[in-house]
Amino acid sequence: MNISSNKPIEENKPPGKSWIEILFYIFCGLILLFLIIPLFIVIPISFSSATYLEFPPSGYSLKWYKNFFGHDVWITALINSIKIGVMTSVLACLLGIPTALTLTRKKIKGKNIIYSFLISPMIVPVIIIAIGVFFHFSKLKLIGNIYTIVLAHTVLAIPVVLITVSASLQGFDKNLEYAAMSLGANRFVTFFKITFPLIQPGIISGALFAFITSFDEPVIAFFLSSYRSLTLPKHMWGAIREQIDPTIAVCSSLLILTAIFLLISVAVVSKRAERLRG
Repeated sequence: MNISSNKPIEENKPPGKSWIEILFYIFCGLILLFLIIPLFIVIPISFSSATYLEFPPSGYSLKWYKNFFGHDVWITALINSIKIGVMTSVLACLLGIPTALTLTRKKIKGKNIIYSFLISPMIVPVIIIAIGVFFHFSKLKLIGNIYTIVLAHTVLAIPVVLITVSASLQGFDKNLEYAAMSLGANRFVTFFKITFPLIQPGIISGALFAFITSFDEPVIAFFLSSYRSLTLPKHMWGAIREQIDPTIAVCSSLLILTAIFLLISVAVVSKRAERLRG
């Protein structure tokens, strides 16, 4: 005799979010709001028609943007920052990529110690690095040289490239390289035909982060730059001490928008990397 149960079959429903997860999302949202609040203050001030910083602006004008792009000192500082950022990014990639490949692929004693030493500039306060490079380059009489700033900024940028490239290499399938070499390709061809295209998103992300690290860095530039090698963050610091007008807000807005654009580019590159791995 078959006894059929009249109880309805319960479907597997996805569990709802707990109150801890809800609090976590609220907390993250408040942090995000705290971080983006300056955008709603600095950018409107940059369009102010007043002769001093005020919020909310009593009127709006483009005269402070004309003042920024019409003064040679501001333009020179902007060009110097871009030059230093690009050279720092290139040099950091040239040094960081081979280092990441070596530490990831080779069996080296004390690898963790070496890796920790290489990324230590991210932990050590920048003021300590700035004082150290200042005393070193002052003995060589290289203070005020733009290439001196590039070398110092490269010390800060190498850890960023090292981390991003190493992360790309962690998910890399070495069998692809072995297959290429078994078909007759040497190591040089294998790297540029197989390895480089697959880790390229990590390299691009590292290069962009290296540029941001250099472009926004004021402390080392304060110690090493001169009038000819003046950078934008250092000139902003001097302008705040000498004269406070909305030109500072214009410069801050440009720095913020540049950082946002580069971070969006990094996000796009990361999505591309996920598709390649998939």
